[in-house]
Amino acid sequence: MSIIAREITKVYGKQKALDAVSLEINAGEVVGLLGPNGAGKSTMMKIISCFLPPTSGEATVDGFDIFEQEIEVKKRVGYLAEHNPLYLDMYVREYLSFLAGIHKLGKKRKSRINDIIDMTGLTLEQNKKIGALSKGYRQRVGLAQALLHDPSVLILDEPTSGLDPNQLLEIRSLIKEIGKEKTILLSTHIMQEVEAICDRAVIIHLGKIVADDSTENLSKQTAGKDIIKIEFSELVNADNIKKIGGVHTVRNLGGNTWEIEASGEKDIREDIFNFAVGHKISVLSLSREQQSLEEVFQSLTKADRSEK
Repeated sequence: MSIIAREITKVYGKQKALDAVSLEINAGEVVGLLGPNGAGKSTMMKIISCFLPPTSGEATVDGFDIFEQEIEVKKRVGYLAEHNPLYLDMYVREYLSFLAGIHKLGKKRKSRINDIIDMTGLTLEQNKKIGALSKGYRQRVGLAQALLHDPSVLILDEPTSGLDPNQLLEIRSLIKEIGKEKTILLSTHIMQEVEAICDRAVIIHLGKIVADDSTENLSKQTAGKDIIKIEFSELVNADNIKKIGGVHTVRNLGGNTWEIEASGEKDIREDIFNFAVGHKISVLSLSREQQSLEEVFQSLTKADRSEK
């Protein structure tokens, strides 16, 4: 495991930001940490990055303990904070050279800076002041500094916040490419972000993890049902459709088109085809709809904060 967190709790005064959160992320996995504002996403990432100590609990990164081996953890983590603090009066290459000195890259400094500038698409901007760059390019500089020391784990806190559509697509594409070689934990409240980039989604709400699965399974399992729309070649009796195993309700949409609601425990499309074959009719069209990730997110995070 690249990241293992056990029973992480963080309390600020009377406010419990994280409540016994446990999380495991495999090497090479890209995981989206989703949640509304104030859910505890940034707190969790700061703890894993050794920027903030937990009130209780334990965690390791690449087998190194965040309490006992903080320096070793930081060597292996690249961190892009939500507000991406940069030295705006420094030039891009100058800034990366400065950081390379901090990371003690030695003889590898120049070649590593060249590689990172090329990787993050900063070649044409490398001799510009950071303060003169667009927000999209500043995010690229933020990613460059996080990647400079070649960490095995990359932690990105709201990396596309405030970007325009073109910048957003560019940064998403870059993160996805980086994810082929790095373990990435990405925080966001944008569902499309997770669907476009991540292998897995972890939803956190009021300091607790309320869901953890692949985006596909999360939609299916949380919905608890499938909606299947089907058009037969001829009229079918609704009572006969209801006899198919797993079918809950049946609704005629007009003509020979039906909407079938089934439990999400089993994919019944094969049973529907067998039903059609048994009744010697054809299936003209069939589509399966599941609850979108955004709908899942809304259903899991709709509780009022006063409940906490």
